[in-house]
Amino acid sequence: MRLESETPQQHAPRSGLILLQVLVLAIFCLFTLRLWFLQVHKGAKFAEMARDNQLRQVLINSARGRILDKKGTPLAISEPSFALGLVREDCENVDATLDKVAEWTGVDRTALAETFRRGKKRVKPFEPLILITDLSFEALTRIEANSVLYPGLEIVIRQKRFYPLGPLMAHVLGYVAEANEDELEKNPQLSLGDSVGKQGVEYSLETLLRGSKGRKQVEVDAFGRQHNEVILEPPKAGADVTLAIDVNLQRECSDLLGDQAGAIVVMEPETGKILAMVSEPSFDNNLFVLGVPADKWRELRDDPRHPIQNRVTQGVYPPGSVFKLLMAAAGLSEGFIHYGDVVSCPPSYRVGNREFHDWKKSGFGSLDLRGALVHSCDVFFYKLGDRMGVDRLHDYALASGFGARTGIDLPHEKAGLIPSKEWKRKRFGAAWSRGETVIASIGQGYVLTSPLQVARYLSALVNGGKLMKPELVETDPPQVDGTLPLKDADRQFIVDSMVATVERGTGKSVYRSDAIIGAKTGTAQVVKLINPDVRVKGKSMPYEQRDHAWMASWGQKDGKLYAVVCIVEHGGGHGGEICGPIERKIYDYLFGPAPSRVPRPVAPAGTEGGEPTPDAGAAGDAGDAGGAGEIGD
Repeated sequence: MRLESETPQQHAPRSGLILLQVLVLAIFCLFTLRLWFLQVHKGAKFAEMARDNQLRQVLINSARGRILDKKGTPLAISEPSFALGLVREDCENVDATLDKVAEWTGVDRTALAETFRRGKKRVKPFEPLILITDLSFEALTRIEANSVLYPGLEIVIRQKRFYPLGPLMAHVLGYVAEANEDELEKNPQLSLGDSVGKQGVEYSLETLLRGSKGRKQVEVDAFGRQHNEVILEPPKAGADVTLAIDVNLQRECSDLLGDQAGAIVVMEPETGKILAMVSEPSFDNNLFVLGVPADKWRELRDDPRHPIQNRVTQGVYPPGSVFKLLMAAAGLSEGFIHYGDVVSCPPSYRVGNREFHDWKKSGFGSLDLRGALVHSCDVFFYKLGDRMGVDRLHDYALASGFGARTGIDLPHEKAGLIPSKEWKRKRFGAAWSRGETVIASIGQGYVLTSPLQVARYLSALVNGGKLMKPELVETDPPQVDGTLPLKDADRQFIVDSMVATVERGTGKSVYRSDAIIGAKTGTAQVVKLINPDVRVKGKSMPYEQRDHAWMASWGQKDGKLYAVVCIVEHGGGHGGEICGPIERKIYDYLFGPAPSRVPRPVAPAGTEGGEPTPDAGAAGDAGDAGGAGEIGD
């Protein structure tokens, strides 16, 4: 019997085997082709992309230090903001990217291109070049939504400065703004788009406030995305700075000036600390943080009242009769006058063929030095200045701190001017005249001082003769820069005469029975008038022809001592009338409300009369000395 080993149905179908073999071969060929595509055809591109997938070091911005007032009120703070950067090495098409950025943000395309051009040489490879320093929320969302389509764009978190009180502290604080080319060249730590102090405390304390940047290491893939961040060096925030300024006193002084152009400075005589520094009109320093618009800048620049100028340190004015404090000190120190010397004070003083009139038409008769200070007699000081001569006056004034910067930590302080024969010869190529000495002796003519210089000198008179450096920072130790060239007895005589001026002279407007207050008023003529009698009309005169009103005073109560100086430009009245009520209210803040006034006994006529009204005489040689004639109080 024959058995068949297998039936036809037991054989595998031959066609299926072939199909399987073809499928395996096709898959192999597909992988081979893909491998060739990746390794050969696209090998160079992927090799470049792989090189871009590397570690980078990125700078971390530091927070700028805060600025506070003496009670801890924030005056300058930093807030988070978002900047737009462009990493050139990751950007495939810079022009197309800039076009899109301009479309998304509304920033001018030409300005973006210029920023990119300037920044190329400043930014290291793979660091973001800052195109826009502060993005709006709408622009931020549009960029974030489309950033994948435009590689190289990067949102950078930065700090933006904010000044909560705006104009109230603008002249003290200054402002920060984007660093310019010169600043970037001088400081290698700065990067394009960084902000630096431009004015005020922000400028003078820039290094302390700025801090230092940190560094981090990140892994960046071919699409610019960052991974695996490692902090190499943490950023160091700038130090907080506490000022000696009392912001409530600052606000009170600003409110008292109101819409008048002028300045007020309040100083601690023993320490030199500045408790208030007000210059009006002012400006909003927040405008400058992100770049002030051109039209607004022109408006500020061309304003005839100069709101950007800090009148306390940069405003220099003829001091008027306030300068008689220095004249009295110089006369005593140089031996030209003594306490008991009585001088005839007629209505005018003649030099050659020129008549220099007193502010009081009838004159004062005869006065000693104290009486001349109390009643602000012009003729007394005309005679004293004529005897001394301008060069001796110049040397003494410089030794007393005038004609030089005080050294306060603010930029662009002006030194003022104390004239001399040599100065006029160099400046005008002309000889000095006696008439110019006479007019300089009452703080007119070429004599120019700043309110801060007056406050410093006044402080030295009442603190024992120490010329203190004016200090804005609360923690800075007191610094004595010099000593008045004045004997203690003579200094005390002048201080006592200032008290008498408040009790029965031109400074009665600041009198209060619960404190010791001394003052000297001043009225500084700014133009020479053909008819001096017009001056009595005060505010009816054109604004630019009105006199400046001064008052320099000091007050002491319960162991607290302050120096207060106020000037109102073109105030239209004398110092006691215009500045007196302002300073009285400042003392109300410092010492508390004053007790009710007790009527003062009426003084004999011609000696201690009521508060005088200025009445300038005809201008003599003074009209040739800077266009100002003589005037007192």
